[in-house]
Amino acid sequence: MVRDKIKDRQNSVRIYDEEGFLQRAACICVKNGAEDEILLVSSSRHTDQWIVPGGGVEPEETHSVAAMREVVEEAGVKGHIDRCLGVFQNEERRTRTVVYVLMVTEEMSEWEDSKNIGRRRKWFGLEEAFEQLAQHKPIQLDYLQHMRLKHKDIETGAQPNTKAEA
Repeated sequence: MVRDKIKDRQNSVRIYDEEGFLQRAACICVKNGAEDEILLVSSSRHTDQWIVPGGGVEPEETHSVAAMREVVEEAGVKGHIDRCLGVFQNEERRTRTVVYVLMVTEEMSEWEDSKNIGRRRKWFGLEEAFEQLAQHKPIQLDYLQHMRLKHKDIETGAQPNTKAEA
């Protein structure tokens, strides 16, 4: 493991809920309303693996603000939050992640993690994004499955469920 390629988390304050779960936020970044292209970023620990950008919620920060901050830091993109997919719980890691769909409106040529740790970003078709996450991040695969279901619910006018457990 190369130390200089790992993000420094020593000065970060971790926020836990009343049940002891670490609070996280993430965004599935999409190119358009069809939600058929997904932006993934290279993992800081395993640079050949692709993941959904996200991270910890900081003190005095809402989940949506944390999610937007994380995509700027990790993926170098800006945009607007289209909707909240729900809360995804990981019992093994004791985390709860609030996941949003972010419509990307701007891609930066350089960003914090690209300069500091060599993080990359890449657009994937929906099915290819499913394959990437199924290999290395099955919990994040659940995010995409819920996004696809909720997208279909929106198209048909159904009221989707917003709680999820991974």
